[in-house]
Amino acid sequence: MDALRLIGSSRQALERSTEVAEVIAEAWQIQALAHAVGGVIASGGPPDLRGEARALSETAARAGTPADHPAVRAAGLRAARLTGVADPAAVLTALLGLLGELGIVLVGVACATDDEGLYWQCIETMDIADESGDRVREMLRRLSVHQTAPPEAVRGRAGPR
Repeated sequence: MDALRLIGSSRQALERSTEVAEVIAEAWQIQALAHAVGGVIASGGPPDLRGEARALSETAARAGTPADHPAVRAAGLRAARLTGVADPAAVLTALLGLLGELGIVLVGVACATDDEGLYWQCIETMDIADESGDRVREMLRRLSVHQTAPPEAVRGRAGPR
């Protein structure tokens, strides 16, 4: 399944999450998706994005994904269905939005809980989502520079000599 469809599915699942356990499971799903998207771009995406994509994949992997969580066990990881990233700019833009939405939802959970462990889990997950977003923003910036650069600059020449 293309990354854009998986991001859309993740967005819908996050919006439908009403219980704290569901929100946490969706946070893992979204980070697993960011990890997978980073991996796909790192292995076959535009060469100037590969280093940052590798860093995105590593950052998102820090969130972990407990395979024994009931929601993950029941549905499996959406990221495992990733088949490709057809349009890196569109995928990265959508992923950036999803990571931002995840951060907002996690703030709500952290503010509403009296459970110190859950609070810190939310804070740590927000930090990882924020760092993942920074990686995605950098890739989008590089794509933007690449697309707006004059053809000579893209080929490594400064212009007529």
